[in-house]
Amino acid sequence: MQTACTASARLASASQALSPREILDWPLPEQGLINRVLVRFLALCAQRQVVGVSGIEHIFPERDPFILAMNHSTRREAVLVPALLCLRRGGRLIHLLADWNFRLIPGLGALYRRAQAVTVTRKPARPRILNLFKPLHRGRVPPLEQAHALLLRGRSLGIFVEGTVNRDPDRLLHGRHGAARLSLETQVPVVPLGIGFPGLAPGERITDRAAMEVRIGAPLLPPARAGRAMPSEVRAWHAAVMGEISRLSGKSWPPGRHTSQEIGNARE
Repeated sequence: MQTACTASARLASASQALSPREILDWPLPEQGLINRVLVRFLALCAQRQVVGVSGIEHIFPERDPFILAMNHSTRREAVLVPALLCLRRGGRLIHLLADWNFRLIPGLGALYRRAQAVTVTRKPARPRILNLFKPLHRGRVPPLEQAHALLLRGRSLGIFVEGTVNRDPDRLLHGRHGAARLSLETQVPVVPLGIGFPGLAPGERITDRAAMEVRIGAPLLPPARAGRAMPSEVRAWHAAVMGEISRLSGKSWPPGRHTSQEIGNARE
């Protein structure tokens, strides 16, 4: 109990940027030795690229469960941002919904297993021959059902709501509705997180090496309801969530002016 209180106190007083010494000393009572080493190593890597983090108080462990809804602009942020947030939460995991293709990358697949990520097998692999391995990564329980069960157990989720890497510096993609549906049907709040890129020149395409700024917004409480959400309710709640991500990331939404070619160019 004393360790947890100490960790919360340090979270409350933490500055936006941590020094390497603070990262190495940060208490991680929720994790074993190997995971503590991995979290600290990735947080040190993130320190080189994440130039600021604000709103940490909205994801304190005592606020679990919640759904962290994020925009998605680079491959690196899918590893660096969750690790940095895990460190700030004293090692308490946010279970990421992750594309199964990441499981095929040596080392990264093991990292996602340790992070207890929920594997999503919607997308095909590239090259297509790797689709032969998809059945090995498809669980007996569908990903949204796994996510639903985690929320009901008091665990928090992280979802990149755009559904793919979007390198457009100005506009968000329309996004997928899974986070909104889960929030409505479990009555768990959504915490919007916007990742911005303050060092880009106007119109410059986002690269994996671009400096990131993480802005976490206040929790959004879903409209009170019970049972399965209607499509119109899901669309309306999704729009509210995307509006906040737009504000925090500095990208516009809805993407009404996106042509098919523009959407293709925005993706990796």
